[in-house]
Amino acid sequence: MKKLLLLVALFIVPIVAYLFFASGVNSFIKLPVVTEKIAELPSNWQPLSENPVQLKNKITILGFPGTDIKYVEGNITNLAHKIYDRNKDFVDFQVVMIAPKGTEEAINKLNQQLGVNVDLKNWHYVMADANEIKEYHKQLGLVGGLDDKYGTSNVYIIDKELNLRGRKGKNKKGEEEYREGYNTISAADLHNEMADDVKVILAEYRLALKKNNRIDNVTN
Repeated sequence: MKKLLLLVALFIVPIVAYLFFASGVNSFIKLPVVTEKIAELPSNWQPLSENPVQLKNKITILGFPGTDIKYVEGNITNLAHKIYDRNKDFVDFQVVMIAPKGTEEAINKLNQQLGVNVDLKNWHYVMADANEIKEYHKQLGLVGGLDDKYGTSNVYIIDKELNLRGRKGKNKKGEEEYREGYNTISAADLHNEMADDVKVILAEYRLALKKNNRIDNVTN
């Protein structure tokens, strides 16, 4: 009986958990790669907190708020409450905003407001020259670009191997889908499509972690 319970715990429960996380709006078994191997953040870019920030080995929500932080306050607040706050305690999950130099004061004010209700421990800003930000965004290989304020309302999912994830190709229903980013203006877009896709990618890493732990337990 104990062996049966152990087998259920090791194999059946993770499969059921994966199906639960993947059973929403998203019809892909695994979140597809839109762009392979994007560039790591340049070493000369300065994190606002002065603590090191990198994308490698992290599950990152990547954003480009642009020069007018006041204008995008609502977008950032939507993202903080709909996506970040629900997943901030997952190991290696983070939000990284690449912002133009000169916006530091506005960002600090916004952080003070958000920090009243949301723990921003895994929410980071990295400061760079506007033209460098534009060039970095280009290498993401996306259909959409930055606006004249060097920002976009879209945010992107980057996995631990620096692949940009989204929806690309045929889903389980045989329908063609393409989604490279998630519109922070739309609460519905974040609450439905993005929340579901984040669940899928986090479920991938949960299963991978459990699998590695089982292998370690067997070999030790």
